[in-house]
Amino acid sequence: MAYKISQECVACGACAASCPSNAINEGDIYMIDPKVCTECGTCFDTCPTGAVVKE
Repeated sequence: MAYKISQECVACGACAASCPSNAINEGDIYMIDPKVCTECGTCFDTCPTGAVVKE
């Protein structure tokens, strides 16, 4: 998986709303499901806090 969501996540939901494969799930912070993620980078581009990082 090329992306993960760091502790900088404020759970705004922008990444989940933008994910075309619905790979992002809500929790205390959002999590990317590596089995569903296509590594398109949309979440990385959308996150307003920079919490989505490349691994």
